[in-house]
Amino acid sequence: MDPNRLKGKNVLITGGAQGMGAAIGEYYAAQGANVCLGDVNVALADEVADRINGAGNGRAIAVKLDVTKRADNAAAVAATVETFGSINVALFNAGINKPLMFLDITEENWDAIMNVNAKGMLLGMQEAARQFIKQGRENGPYKIINVGSIVSRQAFLDVVPYSASKHAVLALINGGAKALVQHNITVNGYGPGVVRTELWEQLDRDLVKIGMFEKEGQSMDHLAKTMILMKRYSYPNDVVGTAAFLASPESDYMTGQLIMIDGGMIMQ
Repeated sequence: MDPNRLKGKNVLITGGAQGMGAAIGEYYAAQGANVCLGDVNVALADEVADRINGAGNGRAIAVKLDVTKRADNAAAVAATVETFGSINVALFNAGINKPLMFLDITEENWDAIMNVNAKGMLLGMQEAARQFIKQGRENGPYKIINVGSIVSRQAFLDVVPYSASKHAVLALINGGAKALVQHNITVNGYGPGVVRTELWEQLDRDLVKIGMFEKEGQSMDHLAKTMILMKRYSYPNDVVGTAAFLASPESDYMTGQLIMIDGGMIMQ
């Protein structure tokens, strides 16, 4: 790992308290970046920040961030700038899921998922972009990185609201790239598949409750055997390299793209 690959990059990461967000924050910092970890669970985000600061590479702070609130998004961007002097990269990773079969989907289920995964990402993108523009295009390129999913490309019957929200992420990548390129801002993203995180472990329990599987642990193993070409599910460390590429100068001539990191589940 190059300890200077991301040196000088100041990064905001939403959903930074655990799972992929925490792993990416630590990986970025190990390559010299300074990271602001935004999460509704600020105590847990503080623990990640403490690990980063203790490692002695990049610096880290944690902030309370409810992505569904514009004021929180603006405050997280402002905290990044106040602490590190500027912001260069914004990675929008926060997301939720609650599976239900199609005819059982409620308005509450739909609204909760869309508010976090789609509206929350839009608000964050807007507030980051406003700060990038304020800093001047000559100091770019600036980078927005949106976390999509395999279901950005293909919907599944038991997670339709989540699939819709991640299709919206792809629209935000494509539309945001077109809208912001004049300001020297690129917008890209990556789409994980089955990643063993706290989110998926809860999803696995929920899939048992709605009758998709008989016992916990079956969902990941089933998908690995039947849908993933590499025949295994992934872990956050399978994702961090692509996330670092998208934050680095290596991806400067790239915008509007969603890269799949799914072991071969979805063929584009």
